[in-house]
Amino acid sequence: MAGHVPPPGPGYAPAREEGPGLRAEIREALLVFIGVAVLGLALGGLWLWLAPRVPLVSDSTAVYLKDTEGEQAIGIDGTFALLGLAFGAVTALLVFLWRRRGGIGIVVALALGALLGGVVAWRFGIWLGPAQDVAAHAKEVGKGVVFDAPLELKAKGALLAWPLAAMVVHLGLTGLFGPRDPDPYAQYYPQGLPAAPSGPAAPSAPRGPGA
Repeated sequence: MAGHVPPPGPGYAPAREEGPGLRAEIREALLVFIGVAVLGLALGGLWLWLAPRVPLVSDSTAVYLKDTEGEQAIGIDGTFALLGLAFGAVTALLVFLWRRRGGIGIVVALALGALLGGVVAWRFGIWLGPAQDVAAHAKEVGKGVVFDAPLELKAKGALLAWPLAAMVVHLGLTGLFGPRDPDPYAQYYPQGLPAAPSGPAAPSAPRGPGA
């Protein structure tokens, strides 16, 4: 029958599948998940440090924006998104260098850890930032004194920047530099034409008178 693969010859032993067992894979996935999520603390600190401030001022009766035409709020969301993209690329590279063979467990752990890390960064940055009680803060600083508004993330879609970047970068690295699975049928492929037999050269045919 066309395309039929001949059975393996005598002495053939099936190749063993290399790699860690299920328990080791789960352990590695947990390490990736926890390690990436903990990095959210660093992202939250950088977000607080780099994000622009929204200045407020009070006249003892109400609190107003000092700069009504400012775009600081947009800059806060943009800073978080850009940091998320950078963290996604870095964590994907680190995970790939640590486990080049990849695996579905590692990929899922990277995605979920990055998503949780973004939430941790968001809440941690708000917790470290200016006071959330604007009225009490305005009363504390006094009339006419400029103070910073609480840190907010209005565009919640920025939380997806880290996991999306991590997935794209990890997929690209795996496709370009990841290990390749061996072809199980490679031994059945022809390895080229047989070599010419060695030994004394065969005698040439006798030439005629007119040769």
